[in-house]
Amino acid sequence: MAAMTETEGEWTRGRAAARVARAVFCATLALAAPAGAQEWTQFRGPGAAGVVADNPNLPERWSADENVAWRTPLPGLGWSSPIVARGLVFVTTVASDGQVEAPESGWYRGGERPTPQDVHHWLVYALDLETGEMRWQTEVHTGVPASSHHLKNTFASETPVTDGERLYVLFGNVGLYAFAFDGTVLWSRDLPPAETRNGWGTASSPVLHDGRVYLVVDNEEQSYLAALSAETGAELWRTDRDEGSNWSTPYVWEHDGRTEIVTTGTDRVRAYDLAGRELWGLTGMSSIVIPTPTAAHGMLYLESGYIADFFRPVYAIRPGASGDISLAEGETANEYVAWSLEQGGSYHPSPLVYGDYYYTLLDRGMMTAHDARTGAEVYGRTRIDIGHAFTASPWAYNGKIFALSEQGTTYVIEAGPEFRVLAENPLDEFTMATPAILDDSLIIRTADAVYRIAEP
Repeated sequence: MAAMTETEGEWTRGRAAARVARAVFCATLALAAPAGAQEWTQFRGPGAAGVVADNPNLPERWSADENVAWRTPLPGLGWSSPIVARGLVFVTTVASDGQVEAPESGWYRGGERPTPQDVHHWLVYALDLETGEMRWQTEVHTGVPASSHHLKNTFASETPVTDGERLYVLFGNVGLYAFAFDGTVLWSRDLPPAETRNGWGTASSPVLHDGRVYLVVDNEEQSYLAALSAETGAELWRTDRDEGSNWSTPYVWEHDGRTEIVTTGTDRVRAYDLAGRELWGLTGMSSIVIPTPTAAHGMLYLESGYIADFFRPVYAIRPGASGDISLAEGETANEYVAWSLEQGGSYHPSPLVYGDYYYTLLDRGMMTAHDARTGAEVYGRTRIDIGHAFTASPWAYNGKIFALSEQGTTYVIEAGPEFRVLAENPLDEFTMATPAILDDSLIIRTADAVYRIAEP
């Protein structure tokens, strides 16, 4: 894959085109959303679960020249996932005026890189859902980066979130921005640069709940959880965290008893109430924590699985916990830990609960399945394909699980107690972003472009 460059002249032309597109878009905003279009408003969609209702119109087979409704090239690099609302596909990217080292597939040590010295552009794009055309482009920051990132990370790895009224975009070590749907920045808050472990950069995405934006900012200086007004950006409260760098997106867990903001971390899993007070904690994660929690069957599921660690746990948590719920040595369950696995967690992909089963997609191209209620093994590590690595989280519909490899091939896997690969859908473009799912289509982001996949 060739290194990417952008010239100042191309940026000038791009900005001029964006102004024209925005003017046209403002006049037609009310007509932008197709009737009945499903919203995909955050990382992994509704409930951060990666699951939608069955729909026979959703695509199950595609390639670079089959069932592609449109393909729109993007400049720069970014592993933020696309989101969709009101007929628009939102993506972020950061482009450099100089040469950029391309990411490499697979797991390896030595991804640290020095801080770049070239001018970069932090960009937000809105694409038309039906046509892929750019509706607007807004550049929120320009300058030389104040920090570095891992070779497999980017300066645009945080996924935006929307409440249908405003779009909220976080660029770690730069700022949080609230947009109107015509591309106007309504408010912003600077995020001063902070040192991350080994200079690997940031990735935790913002989440929304009841008029608030929640941010987890974990680093090597002072980590914290903050709640901001979605309307104004005013900070409502901030709770310091005794944590180092983590890359997991928080999860808002709503159950009959209360609403909790769940954060995972190397040192401790913590759940907070809506005033920022810690409710319960759990120790016993791997040394690097990335997957986002999810909930189903009345329980919360969380995991971590750094490849070089022996301990790569999965936990199923019952609601109502308080205090320290950590397992004692030799325990696999207690009053609030319904079940656990010592070596079941994944490094990058978030877990998938689909039907009665808890699926884990492992970075090195294997999948496991367990009973979601009891943790009993349904099938152990089963190879998907040799030579393919996985960072994007899996998704599911129509009785099938979809796993997108870094090489750009999506494997269609039969859901249920027996593992079987049903199809392979190659795009032949490097990718690490998790797709968005629409009423009848997928939005897939690669290193070079955004695709809408849909059957004719």
